[in-house]
Formats: sequence, structure tokens, C-alpha cells
Amino acid sequence: MKGGNTFSLRGRSLSLTLVVLIVTTIAIWAWEKNPFANSLLSAQEQYTIPTSEFRVGSRNDSVVSMKPTEKIEENISHSIITEETTGEEKFGTAPVDAISAFSPEKIESDGHVISSSKTKVCNYAKGRWIADSRRPLYSGFRCKQWLSKMWACRLTQRKDFSYEGYRWQPENCDMPKFEKSTFLQRMQDKTIAFIGDSLGRQQFQSLMCMATGGEESPEVENVGKKYGLVKARGAIRPDGWAYRFTKTNTTILYYWSASLSDLVPLNISDPSTNVAMHLDRPPAFMRRFLLHFDVLVLNTGHHWNRGKLNANRWVMHVGGKPNEDKKRAEIGHAKNFTVYSVVRWLNSQLPSHPRLKAFFRTISPRHFANGDWNTGGSCDNTAPLSGGSEVVQDGSSDPLVEGAVKGTSVKILDITAVSQLRDEGHMSHYSLRGNLNVSDCLHWCLPGIPDTWNELLIAQI
Repeated sequence: MKGGNTFSLRGRSLSLTLVVLIVTTIAIWAWEKNPFANSLLSAQEQYTIPTSEFRVGSRNDSVVSMKPTEKIEENISHSIITEETTGEEKFGTAPVDAISAFSPEKIESDGHVISSSKTKVCNYAKGRWIADSRRPLYSGFRCKQWLSKMWACRLTQRKDFSYEGYRWQPENCDMPKFEKSTFLQRMQDKTIAFIGDSLGRQQFQSLMCMATGGEESPEVENVGKKYGLVKARGAIRPDGWAYRFTKTNTTILYYWSASLSDLVPLNISDPSTNVAMHLDRPPAFMRRFLLHFDVLVLNTGHHWNRGKLNANRWVMHVGGKPNEDKKRAEIGHAKNFTVYSVVRWLNSQLPSHPRLKAFFRTISPRHFANGDWNTGGSCDNTAPLSGGSEVVQDGSSDPLVEGAVKGTSVKILDITAVSQLRDEGHMSHYSLRGNLNVSDCLHWCLPGIPDTWNELLIAQI
């Protein structure tokens, strides 16, 4: 009896096991046939991220296997892109992170393009020139109140103005179209100061034309007296200009300081006296009025030659006395010493002026060919971008300014390589009096390249 009961229990257990197995098999078969189960399974597969590699289709539809940390590079044609170009196109050969290429991006207010997985660096000096039929930003005929006639190429005998029809597109940067009303609203109750040579004066005049639309504006008030910028008796022009937009209380000013050093006549009562050129002291104007500035743009460069110093009777001083260092007396060393000195001084002042944004603009390139300004040099090219349209380098073409501002709170306004591509935009041999025997391959036609300098400045303020 005990053995029979045992076999009976084992038979029941085996039967129960077979039943469970059959039921489970039927359930699994039904689940696989269920559309909901298929949808869930495909969704899980869709969002599974491979841990080793993923595949990206190339332009010729071949399949390329890449590691997630590798870069994708796409070669773009160097042809000019017109204003119809979409924002999705890349300028130059731009490495893109393979994962972030498929991730949403956003553009911050300062123009930096931010990826969800990696920050893309915004370099305003790296990019390309793009044809834009909406250019220029103002009329060279009508901007008479602010623009010097000698730089208004529309008033000269020049016939080709294709140089006016281009805008700069930096790599990975947002560059909204300039709007004068938006600009003045952003600069409400603020003062923008340019201190430098005649190229700084061109940038100042350019910004005045941009901010007024190139039209005469009665609401703009001359406030030069507030800054001591009045024409002295016997002088050709004042040391600078200052104008205030009364509706927004925005002031734009320029002060001439070709060397950014402090110039002090040795004998103020003698018109022919030598002038102490204090290499280690910034201009007195800048020291006096710095507290009034919200944006400051410095530049220097082209006056640093022996002919200019001798003609102006500038005598180098350091430490309050004539310079005795023979190496520093060399023009190149004197320029370097001064640029580093003024940047160090300005950087030391910034903690006391927290609202001030200070920039040092890099040197504007010259384009004399077959000689210099006084030896038959010329710049007769009128074909835009004949030397290329793109800047691909990461560093500045002005290593002096780049080195001087490094590690400081003074920002670089890098326009050298950008402008190097635009040799057709200079004054050349055109003037109000007709064609000259000498060419100006240093200064620019306005409207023109300095307008772009100001757009780059505004984008970085």
C-alpha cells in the first residue's frame, strides 16, 4: 500500500508539471502574436544605445562604422554662399561631435552655441564672408553728418562697390542682423569709447553711421565739451568727438591716441618742443574718463615707425625719464612694451569698474603691393574675396595683442585675419579730387569692412 500511494503521488505531480508546461507554452505563443507586445519590443530596441559603435550613412550611401568619441568631418565648398543659405550649413571644415550631431542644441544670449552633450566653441574670428544683398547697413551718400568725405568712396570716382555686399559669418556663433533700434536699446544709459589711431576713428564713424542709419539725426547731441574734445586754436581737428543719443542716453566717443602712450610736451609754451612719450603710462584722457565708460575699445599699430615718431617729435620715456634701454628703444620692442603696459594697467582697473567691458582690437592689415605708400605701392583689386573667403585658423594673426590680453579680463576684438581677405575694400587711389598718384591701402572705404568690426564688437558686448 505504501508503494502504491507513492507511485500515485508521483503520477499526479508529473501530470501537474505537464499541465503547467503546456499552459506556459500557450501563453508565450499568444504574447508573441500580440501587436502590443511587438510595439513594446520595438520601442525597447529603438532606444537601446550601442555600447561599442554606431553607424552613420555617408553622402554616397555607404555605411561608415564609428566609435562614439570619434569626430565627423564634412568638407564644404569654398564658393560664396548667398543670403538664402540656411543656418544648417557648416562653414569650412568643422569637426562635429558624433553624438551631439543628433542632439538638440540651443543658442545662448551671448551667441555661444551649446550642445546637449558638448559645448561648441564660438570663435568670432573664424568663419567666412557671405554675399548678402541686404548690405550695406547705411548709405555712403547720405551719412554726411558723421562720415568724413575722404572715406566715403561713394563720393569718389570709384565705380565698383561690390565690396559692400558681404557679411561675416563666424563659426558656431549667432550673429543676428544689426538693427539700430535694438542696439541703442541695449546701450541705453551706456557710453562706448574708442581710443586709438585713425583706424579707430574709422570704426567710430562707422558705428555712428550704423546707429543713425546713415541719416542726419537732430536728436543726437554733441557732448564733446564734457570730455574736453574741442578744437584747439590752430588745430586741424579736435582730439576726438563725443555724441549722445538723447532718447536712450547712449554716448559714442572717439579719442585720438595713435600709440596708446601718455604724450606730454616737455615745454608747453614752445610749439616746437619735443613730446615725452611715456611708454609705461596710458593716455591721461583714458585715466581721467575711464569711470564714465561702459565699453572701451583700444587699438594701435601703424604709427609705430621711426618716421612717425620723428615727425611728431616723440621721445620715449619710461619711469618718468628718457628711456635708456637700447633694446627697448627699438620700435618693435617699444610697441610691445607699451601694449603690454596698457593692458596690465587696464586689467588692474577693471575690478574697480565692474560694469566696464574692455576690448583690445587687433591690427588692421595693410594691402600695399609692389611698394609702400610712398614708393608706388597700390591695391587695385576690385574683385571681392579673390584671395579666399574663409578663415580657418584658431589663433589670432596679431600675436602681440593676443599675448597681451591672455590671462587678463581685457577681451580681444580680433579683426586681422577677417580683414586680410578684403583687399578690395581699401580707399586705393580714389579721392574726392580724382585719382591720385599714391594709393591708400591702409584705410577702408565706408560703408565697408569697419562695419563688420562693429558687428563683431556688438556681438561680444
